[in-house]
Amino acid sequence: MKVGCCSIKLYLHGNGSLKGKRKVIRAIKDRVKNKFNISIAEVGDQDLHQSIHLGVAAVSEDAQYVEGQMQQVVTFIDHMNLAEMTDSHIEIINLGKG
Repeated sequence: MKVGCCSIKLYLHGNGSLKGKRKVIRAIKDRVKNKFNISIAEVGDQDLHQSIHLGVAAVSEDAQYVEGQMQQVVTFIDHMNLAEMTDSHIEIINLGKG
């Protein structure tokens, strides 16, 4: 079993409230879940108005598929233009045999 994990950091220019930040996060999460059917959550920077840290995860038997899916998610979020992507990191973890 292969687990794809992705950390994505975004910056919200001109945002001054947690309400505005949550609106952007909700839009990103809803669109990503609908398009890719994967897990996504805010994993850090919850108290910062202009910083978003998201975690994305997917499971498959095929490491190349999971890596490709993670790359597509990163590109998809970046092209949404809701916030500036400042960093992304993808890691594939091999659990069990294979």
